[in-house]
Amino acid sequence: MLAIRFVRHVGVQVEMVFAFAASTAWAATALESKALFLENERAGVRGDHRIILGIDPGLANTGWGIVEQNGSRLRCLAYGCVSTPASMELSQRLLKIAQQIGAVVDRFKPRCVGIETVWFGQNITAAFSTGQARGAALVACAQGGLMVGEFTPRQIKLAVVGEGTAEKDQVQYMVKQILGLDDVPHPDHAADALAAAICYVTHGPRAQRT
Repeated sequence: MLAIRFVRHVGVQVEMVFAFAASTAWAATALESKALFLENERAGVRGDHRIILGIDPGLANTGWGIVEQNGSRLRCLAYGCVSTPASMELSQRLLKIAQQIGAVVDRFKPRCVGIETVWFGQNITAAFSTGQARGAALVACAQGGLMVGEFTPRQIKLAVVGEGTAEKDQVQYMVKQILGLDDVPHPDHAADALAAAICYVTHGPRAQRT
């Protein structure tokens, strides 16, 4: 269920879309991901409660998602997307991203953030724009004192689907299954952000400690 909420943050009205999920069940599929969860559970690295922010950076659309973790159980608390039109000055677009991600941090008090790294591919211009948006989001996270985990698209796909070359629709489906959502999160930027948050559980700094 989607609901539009308006949050006032440092004098700026911020739009945030929340989707609250009732289920915390872990999906029985994505066997490699599940194996990582069970391995970490036995190692005792995820025995407490924490809130994780996931970010899928982009200048036009920066997706974000909030995941609550209790042991091996994950629950989606909220997700949304910060959109900035091309007609807006670059500095103002980056400011909006920083402010709205900051509002999310203030609202949900996450302890850590999983964020996708920039993949240059063939479009260098788009990659630079994504990098700028990513920097704006990371500033907001740094102001909130969040521990940061940076992941490649392949790492995120591996964590969520169990296959580093998975298609986007496969990732979205598994996000839905893992978080026990009724529907695939929309827009897809928000689904990708939730995937980054899930990836933090198995690939983040804490999960890698011995």
